Amino acid sequence: MGLHLPGAGSKPSHARARSGALVATLTAGALLLSGCTDEASRLGFPEPRSEQGEHNLALWQGAWVAVLLTGILTWGLIFWAIWRYRRRNESDIPVQTRYNLPLEIFYTIAPVLMVIVFFDHTVKVQNEMLDDGNPTNVIEVTGQQWQWTFNHGIGEPDQSADENLVDDKYPYDKYGYVVGTGSHIPTLVLPEKTTTRFNLHSADVIHNFGVPEFGMKMDVVPGRINHYSITTKEATATFNASDDDLIEGKTFRGACYELCGVYHARMIFKVAIVSESDYKSYVDALAQKGFEAERPLLGGGKSTRPADDVSSHKEEGE
Repeated sequence: MGLHLPGAGSKPSHARARSGALVATLTAGALLLSGCTDEASRLGFPEPRSEQGEHNLALWQGAWVAVLLTGILTWGLIFWAIWRYRRRNESDIPVQTRYNLPLEIFYTIAPVLMVIVFFDHTVKVQNEMLDDGNPTNVIEVTGQQWQWTFNHGIGEPDQSADENLVDDKYPYDKYGYVVGTGSHIPTLVLPEKTTTRFNLHSADVIHNFGVPEFGMKMDVVPGRINHYSITTKEATATFNASDDDLIEGKTFRGACYELCGVYHARMIFKVAIVSESDYKSYVDALAQKGFEAERPLLGGGKSTRPADDVSSHKEEGE
């Protein structure tokens, strides 16, 4: 039998506790340091790939800063009041104040001023986001259950033909198109540093066309053609005629953000930003592969047909 001394086993446990605390401290420090990245500075907002997205990011960051400062001030006042007016002994009763007119005026006016400031900044950002600017490229986007069709114009656009969205005039004489199917996720290709306008068409129910990296989304409503423009940043992908998808490099994810039916989750697509020359080559390649029409495809069952059936992508009657 061994002799047990009181407290003999306590030192190792204390040592383990100290080492555990040290590890926890170092881990917390490492996490804080790793958080000092560009992603952390955006507070969860995707990296903007459009000029309009930058405005939305600034509003997002500003709102978080204002909320954090308000929280710090509020909690600071709460804890200060708890400490300053605490009961110091059994016989001590803190001063009971029923009314404080300056304080009541402050906490009535301050929130109103905050709402006014938030509203002002929100309206300014909204105006920037919805400003069509001077688009040099127009894409007709069609959403239908349950995929997307992207109609890229061939040649130079006639902007006057795009002023009235409900007539039968379109900016381009011909279109190269991409049709998504249940087994094929389409790619929306955009030229870099170019303002592109999206005309949004729905063939059936309400959809929603959005790309997180653009900081923008909008409802696609049957019988109504909504639209918005974005100005892309530098290219992140390239055109490759030998590739099945024609695009190589970094792409971004787009989706339908409105519950539109049983297979709503299928309504996803990829977004690629390429150079202007690559964009023209891409659209020409669509035409050469037979995906060309004199009018944009605006729905009517084509997105449910096989992606490799070229004839099924033709307009009815061609």
